[in-house]
Amino acid sequence: MSEADPQNIPAHVAIVMDGNGRWAQQRGLSRQEGHRKGVEALRQIVRDAGAEGIGHLTVFSFSTQNWGRPKLEVNFLMSLLQRYIESDLAELHSEGVRVRILGRRTGLSDKICQLIDRAETLTADNTNMYLQIAFNYGAREEIADAASRLARRAAAGTLDAAAITPEILDAEMLTGGMPDPDLIIRTSGEYRLSNFLLWQSAYTEFYFTDTLWPDFDREALKSAIDFYAKRDRRFGMLSAQASEAD
Repeated sequence: MSEADPQNIPAHVAIVMDGNGRWAQQRGLSRQEGHRKGVEALRQIVRDAGAEGIGHLTVFSFSTQNWGRPKLEVNFLMSLLQRYIESDLAELHSEGVRVRILGRRTGLSDKICQLIDRAETLTADNTNMYLQIAFNYGAREEIADAASRLARRAAAGTLDAAAITPEILDAEMLTGGMPDPDLIIRTSGEYRLSNFLLWQSAYTEFYFTDTLWPDFDREALKSAIDFYAKRDRRFGMLSAQASEAD
């Protein structure tokens, strides 16, 4: 287990899994091999996160902007999601993990959509851990889609537009009902969110590491948790120490 106080373990960790291509390039391998290794890292981190007491894990797998990559690579990424669900769903279900895929279904094959529905339906009642995979996901698109749904309700007369609150909009997000991420981790030395959980990360702590995603292991996860445990989360208010000093 991590050396961090169990009370300071983040309830919800989100990860931008970045660096598969660079990991492969450094080894003279194809980008596909890097993505394949990245899935192996994800498989292990899901287990490690559960062992560390993390109840919600959200990972950024494929963004709406990734459609602009070469068709061969896009097709390979699609096949990886399909293979991951097919090979790991039984184990995830047996471990009590609830699986949700966050993102638009537009552009996904019928087979992948059917697999997503199967995974979400099969694991819907599981409560040991919650795994959200952001696939064909973009935060701006998520916010726009949520606003559009509320606008349609207002136009239909079932919602007073003047009464829309942050809480009402929050419930329309793909993450509705989940806690906001306490900690977002980004691997590979990049320092940006890249259109990931923009609404949900208003008071999230951020941890950036140079480690490329295929090399991100339990020790790297523990380092992120230890960093989080040392943070003074104020949510726009004074810290306890500052209040006492006053």
